[in-house]
Amino acid sequence: MNTVIKKRITSIDFLRGTIMIIMALDHVRDYLYSGSFLYDPLDLSKTSGILFFTRWITHFCAPIFMLLAGTSAYLIGQKKNKKELSIFLVKRGIWLVFLELVVVNFGWNFNITFPMLLFITIWALGTSMIILAAFIHLPKKLILVICITIIAGHNLLDNVHVAGNSLPAFGWSLIHDQQFFMWHKEMLLVGYPIVPLMAIMPLGYCLGSWYAADYDEHKRQRNLLLLGSFTIAAFIILRYTNLYGDPVKWTVQKDAFFTFLSFIKVNKYPPSLLYVLLTLGGAFLFLSLTEKLKGGVVKVVSVYGRVPMFYYLIHIYIIHLVAVVSSAFLPGQNWKLWFLTKPIWFTTDLKGYGFSLPVAYLIWIVIVAGLYPLCKRYDAYKQSNNKTKWWLSYL
Repeated sequence: MNTVIKKRITSIDFLRGTIMIIMALDHVRDYLYSGSFLYDPLDLSKTSGILFFTRWITHFCAPIFMLLAGTSAYLIGQKKNKKELSIFLVKRGIWLVFLELVVVNFGWNFNITFPMLLFITIWALGTSMIILAAFIHLPKKLILVICITIIAGHNLLDNVHVAGNSLPAFGWSLIHDQQFFMWHKEMLLVGYPIVPLMAIMPLGYCLGSWYAADYDEHKRQRNLLLLGSFTIAAFIILRYTNLYGDPVKWTVQKDAFFTFLSFIKVNKYPPSLLYVLLTLGGAFLFLSLTEKLKGGVVKVVSVYGRVPMFYYLIHIYIIHLVAVVSSAFLPGQNWKLWFLTKPIWFTTDLKGYGFSLPVAYLIWIVIVAGLYPLCKRYDAYKQSNNKTKWWLSYL
């Protein structure tokens, strides 16, 4: 067993904190930008450059969250044997699925009757964690082969669909096909099918071996740079050919800028091969370039990265609450509509609500900054009590 790591790795916390901050921008845009209820910000026929990138930049969040969760699992495993780590991953995975279906869903909807259930980020994270509990017993080379095969080959299933509201249709949706379902007035949205996300976390687990205490830092930085460069190059080549890797081809647009936007507009639900190459390639380069980065910004952003689940749960409730309060004070708006009975994207009564994009950005900055003292206090509490309070490892 490698030497146990005695301190946190700043570059990992910095990357995780960065994506947590970016993620909040997407959720503020959903709930507080007036254009969110009118059209898809990635629709090249209607969007602007700034609006496109406001949505597009958040593509990096979910896969990097999965990757780093796997890396963290490896580092936790330096203090446990395989059996202990498996049990921990299963229990934490089940807990995360519960959080998604109850705590997170209520935060999105503010409706105690739970008229809809959203299977999105945290459900995928929890399910992937349960799957990782089995993967860790395999040789690392076999893990890599299986995961790369899943990520590279899953787009062969793009045209496989199961129609209707049947249980088989729901089951297939959980695996590889984003869909809405209506069962006895209950709406279900499978936003994040588990394939290929469940293959990203074990890749992060394998990546964790580069962060063992006895691994050379310079070698890690060089390997990450090479891996990131190779991954981005693979994305560019595959995307340019338009042969495979994404269900939507890029096309020539009205000008060079929008043609570039078409080129980088990759499929998120489920994440295509090109989506994974682009986002994970960016993660590897980020980790390499920030390996030895220090300073005030790194220190502040890393706080969010050390308490990601705490931050995630709180920020959802605050953003939704800001939407309720704003509607209560703005003329012509009905705050009661924010106690949602169907997904926000389908709530036509909300058209015209919200603020301009610059104001939405300002609200995002204020919310993220306002959460910093809470995150810092919780981080300090967690570091002081992690060995005596077992439940802290689940939040």
